[in-house]
Amino acid sequence: MAGMTMAWAVDAAAAASALDPVALARVITAVVFIAIGITHFIPPVVRGMAAMVPRAFHGRPFSPVWWVWVTGVAEIAGGLGLLFEPTRAAAGIALAVFLVCVFPANAYAAQHRDRFGAVAVPFWPRLAMQVALIALVLWVGLF
Repeated sequence: MAGMTMAWAVDAAAAASALDPVALARVITAVVFIAIGITHFIPPVVRGMAAMVPRAFHGRPFSPVWWVWVTGVAEIAGGLGLLFEPTRAAAGIALAVFLVCVFPANAYAAQHRDRFGAVAVPFWPRLAMQVALIALVLWVGLF
């Protein structure tokens, strides 16, 4: 299934590149979100990401592992949603909200770089990246 989605996305990228830069950026953004979402189901990655879930979110309403899975599904759904005109705007807005919602986990990791290593981007660069990603998903989702 994932292989078919990625193959379709590569074909869509080729078609989009002939159309316009926003369409190409949309397909690339979608593929990246789908791929990153899929990683949320790989056990070693799940363990690392679950450790990034701040304690305040444990059991509210999910365990850290469930938070990782839920966010993986959200990234896959958002990426797929960007690829289809009827869902594109909603997907762009939903991904922007998603990026705001997951920022506390990134900030937590930034505060504990000794524990998370290279995955823990320092706070200010991570915040700048998050703002850029929000702008990107809104751009490819709404235009």
